[in-house]
Amino acid sequence: MQSAYLIFCNTIDLLQACRFQAITAKKRNENTVDMAHASVVSLMRTIESLLTSNSPMPSLSCDQREEFCALHEKVSSLEVFVKNFDKNNVTGEMSDFEVEVKEVASAVEYTIQLRLTEAVLGENKSIIGISNIWTRRKFHKSLQQLAKDIDHVWKESTKIQDKGKQVSKESLVHDFSSSTNNILNVNNNMVGRDDQKECLLEDLTTSYSGEPKVIPIVGMGGIGKTTLAKEVYNHGSILCRFDVRAWATVSQQHNRKEVLLGLLRSTINMDDTVKTSGEAELADTLQKSLKRKRYLIVLDDIWSCEVWDGMRRCFPTEDNAGSRILLTTRNNEVACYAGTENLSLQMSFMDQDESWSLFKSEALSSEALSYEFETVGKQIANECHGLPLTIVVVSGLLKYKREIDDWKSVAKDVTSFVTNNTDERCSRVLGLSYDHLTSDLKTCLLHFGIFPEDSEIPVKELMRTWMAEGFLKLENDLEGEAEKCLQELVDRCLVLVCKKSLDGTKIRSCKVHDLIYDLCVREIQRKNIFIMNDIVLDYSDSKHRYVSMQKMQPFKRVTGDKIDYCPFGIHRALLTPVHRQLRDHDNNDLLIRTHSIFSFHRKDSYYGLKSGLIHFKLLKVLELRHRVIDNFPVEILSLIWLRYLSLLCLESLDIPPEICRLWNLQTFIVQGLPDRSVLITFPEEIWGLMQLRHLKVPRFYLPNPPSRSVDKGRHLDFSNLQTISYLSLGCCTNEVILGIRNVKKLRIRGRGYESIWDSGLLNNLVRLQQLETLSFIHFFNLLPASAKAFPATLKKLKLERTLQSWSYLDIIAQLPNLEVLKLVDACHGHKWYPNVRGFTRLKLLLIEGNYLKYWKATDDNFPVLERLMIRSCRNLKEIPIEFADTHTLQLIELRECPPKLGESAARIQKEQEDLGNNPVDVRISDPWENSEEYFWLKD
Repeated sequence: MQSAYLIFCNTIDLLQACRFQAITAKKRNENTVDMAHASVVSLMRTIESLLTSNSPMPSLSCDQREEFCALHEKVSSLEVFVKNFDKNNVTGEMSDFEVEVKEVASAVEYTIQLRLTEAVLGENKSIIGISNIWTRRKFHKSLQQLAKDIDHVWKESTKIQDKGKQVSKESLVHDFSSSTNNILNVNNNMVGRDDQKECLLEDLTTSYSGEPKVIPIVGMGGIGKTTLAKEVYNHGSILCRFDVRAWATVSQQHNRKEVLLGLLRSTINMDDTVKTSGEAELADTLQKSLKRKRYLIVLDDIWSCEVWDGMRRCFPTEDNAGSRILLTTRNNEVACYAGTENLSLQMSFMDQDESWSLFKSEALSSEALSYEFETVGKQIANECHGLPLTIVVVSGLLKYKREIDDWKSVAKDVTSFVTNNTDERCSRVLGLSYDHLTSDLKTCLLHFGIFPEDSEIPVKELMRTWMAEGFLKLENDLEGEAEKCLQELVDRCLVLVCKKSLDGTKIRSCKVHDLIYDLCVREIQRKNIFIMNDIVLDYSDSKHRYVSMQKMQPFKRVTGDKIDYCPFGIHRALLTPVHRQLRDHDNNDLLIRTHSIFSFHRKDSYYGLKSGLIHFKLLKVLELRHRVIDNFPVEILSLIWLRYLSLLCLESLDIPPEICRLWNLQTFIVQGLPDRSVLITFPEEIWGLMQLRHLKVPRFYLPNPPSRSVDKGRHLDFSNLQTISYLSLGCCTNEVILGIRNVKKLRIRGRGYESIWDSGLLNNLVRLQQLETLSFIHFFNLLPASAKAFPATLKKLKLERTLQSWSYLDIIAQLPNLEVLKLVDACHGHKWYPNVRGFTRLKLLLIEGNYLKYWKATDDNFPVLERLMIRSCRNLKEIPIEFADTHTLQLIELRECPPKLGESAARIQKEQEDLGNNPVDVRISDPWENSEEYFWLKD
């Protein structure tokens, strides 16, 4: 394809026009510091994707491919320099250089993508017929010039680096003012505050007559209000006392309907009818669900008396003796207005001992310190002035630093923040922590500013959008790199863990403290990364499409030190930085440069956006899971740079053959409603999406892969595919299984009426030698009849509505590496008597929703079990006492189970104590029959 060469020639010409401005520029542009690395990495990702076997540039000769590889090598070397310089230098000496690197890298990538888009979609026919020899020579010459340019950049960068070694190392700390609320860390055990905790527990459990009592927790942002509330919310005495517990985060930009839905999730089994109800209906449903029950409601982050007035009517006051409503707020007026007299708790700053204890627990765990480290550490802790948020952020910064000079440098920075304005001091400390992040971590953290404030973000969605945006270098294990970045942000106390997997090994959802959120928004503003509210297209001009400039303000608008809140929009778009004042004729360019569109609210504006999608030519992320579609939008087929696509449909869909155009696609998600039978049918051309890593749809039909590609004469498969759900049973043919041979996580959905012949297809699963997680849903007694039919690599297995006999689990018990087994309405019958020694490596067992009554186990069953979770097993008589001999057992969790199971768990707990072992932790929630005298819980 000759057009490919011209694309690169034009690109190199553009690069040459921009070269060396970085060296000669005198004006410092701080808005793009730290973004150079992200832009270079993104450019690398684009070049790498063009060199893959299924790119639109398959006709390159070996020599030409080598030239592209050389270009990639040069850009890679630039990336290494920028990243290493960013790690070791915080003086700002490289600001002008970074500005130009960022702008040049962005311009090169933009040109490559735009010209290639025009070529692939046939929008620019004129570039097809250019002489191959002429193009090759010009391109070769351009590459040579580029190599000289990069060599020159290296010489200049060495001068900058040498100069940096001669100056003192100081931190660039930006002045971020603070604003809103939320959590210190929901998963951390609280350090200190014992007196306040005991006082609050007493207020919550003491018997008072009359209507429910309202207890406010008052204090500034970051002082630990939410952490304290979480600590008592999950305390054993609270679990025992209240029939119903529910938690909702309100926040400054609150959505009353979402708050009501959040509370209802803990009080009723919600269906789609409830989710689509209006506010008045939801409030009525909530009130009815709480009547004649002793309830504990937590409303986290109430900002105004008006908000409280809007919520208080939802909670019944008659026949609810002993109920409590716990509020957290920064506003003393709210506390006085809403709280029951004499029950308000004012959060104070930590004293020096508490501050040092918190600092040690976060930065050092149980590690011993030398006298010098302890002296400097106490100085740092004292300079945080008793505010827990600043203590944990600074300690997170020092967690992996074990040089005394690093500690002294941070101590000097923190000391310089001494000011009478506590909010300002906290914001500066957060800025210090941000400045010490590497470039890739800064970029990943700023991405949290795209999501609504206080939102709990699914980790898989977050990491896959990181991958799609090009934040991570293209390597074999992108997911592993994303997990590593997230964990480092968590370790630095910049990201909060909301939920973990049942076995505690994976983070499922996360969020950021609202002070961190404000930091992200401010940095997005400083770097001119625009976030649009509503995307409104003006069709008044038949030849051009314009973004309404009135909608271009961010959802948080920064004016000086003040943050003005704008109404949440329907869609948001993350745009590439624009380094000049916006003008009217920039509108169409902004459309093209848009990288991401996210949808967070269910509004009827999808069709307006759908018609304009074709104009977002370089879109990488399209998240429309809140927009219901009735057919596949053909406009999406023109978005050839799309890497992440998420849709919501209520009916079955046929995916068109042109889906093969989306050759960059990594993640493809189609969500449906649980009560709808949605089938997605893929064409044979889907196998051309060889970059695909995650495929998630309600149920889909996947045809056998073609033996040879029609246009390229090569074998097609999903060699990069990591996760699949939910594949139809009939698609588990030998050809399909070989095509997905590297998959690590697979979910298979049956229809409930498959034949015995269909079940034989499951024997092909043994070929999946990388498979670690497997789920079967809606199978009726059709699972493999032998343990040898399962891959030996399998670590996690879930059976849901499979209607197997309990004796079938003797087969599952033989799986050699199984660590997690989840049984959800999986087996029929009343007795489970294991007949074989098995489950030798099982660490977690979940049993949920069945008619099991009698369960026996022997000493050699479940020898290394750590967690036993039983849910909605209302007929089970007891838990086998043999679990008392399982020394590894750490937790028994019971939910919606009869009181006798609590007694059974307590016997196991006591026997372990009698044997001198560490007793198992027993947690009971939402007990069936609500009989309080049967609650047993180890604090």
